[in-house]
Amino acid sequence: MLLQSLALVYLLVAATFAVPAQEKRVHHHADLSDHAHNDAHDFQYDHEAFLGKEEAKTFDQLTPEESKDRLAKIVDRIDTDKDGFINHAELHYWIKHRQRRYIEENVNKHWRDYDKNEDDKIAWGEYKNTTYGFYLDEEFDDVEDKATYKSMLTRDERRFKTADRDGDGIATREEFTAFLHPEEFDYMKDLVVQETIEDIDKNGDGKISLNEYIGDMYTPEEGESEPEWVQTEKKHFTDFRDANKDGYMDFGEVAQWILPGEVDHADNEAKHLIHETDSNKDEKITKQEILANWNMFVGSQATNYGEDLTRSHDEL
Repeated sequence: MLLQSLALVYLLVAATFAVPAQEKRVHHHADLSDHAHNDAHDFQYDHEAFLGKEEAKTFDQLTPEESKDRLAKIVDRIDTDKDGFINHAELHYWIKHRQRRYIEENVNKHWRDYDKNEDDKIAWGEYKNTTYGFYLDEEFDDVEDKATYKSMLTRDERRFKTADRDGDGIATREEFTAFLHPEEFDYMKDLVVQETIEDIDKNGDGKISLNEYIGDMYTPEEGESEPEWVQTEKKHFTDFRDANKDGYMDFGEVAQWILPGEVDHADNEAKHLIHETDSNKDEKITKQEILANWNMFVGSQATNYGEDLTRSHDEL
């Protein structure tokens, strides 16, 4: 029995009242790196963007020769059409893939629990029986909140079917990733909006009022004065969230709130790396061009030593 199933996560989220909406509901793109993007100082931002934060640390322990050798192998993986060039689309996909590693690790952690027959796929029945079997068995009709679990089962089934793009009732690893992390997939975003509305819309009219919006974040205690941030959120609702000024947030307005259009940092980084290393300006880069600028893409003991010298000099 998996107590950390998606169903119980819903209950935990629903019990969180003190977190402002912009922190709790809004899905922002994760930063590519914790470092400032300043090539004049060092390439640490580029290293973490290109490799992912954890993998970048392993390259920092390598010699320049080892680092170049591993980079050459990575370039071969990025060149998916095997034409000898890395174009913008290939590099953009690679960077996004590296930034999703934490998601893939989460999926891998759950995968073994749900793939009971070990066929490297997860059928809806496998997920349902593992997550809800105990609660839905007729023997346990007296289980507290059984109706709640049935409601969450219905919601999970809808999400599973939406993630299951070919409709065969079986999730591949990519489809299961979309099921667990729908905010990361464009074809799941309408469902993310729908689920958010259902979470907040207490009277079931399909839209979110000001009271429902605030109630999702804050439940006042008797005699407690309203925090200042609640007044700020009320103003945000009136001035920004409710764009058509009808007193409610509809589907489109909720989408604008929780899935804001943001700069695609992976796209910008792909353009930056190509611009800096594309010596003949044909808007694509070869393995030779990448290896000639290897220290921009990956680190090593040597580059760290050089960066330490620069930092020490700047501090003098």
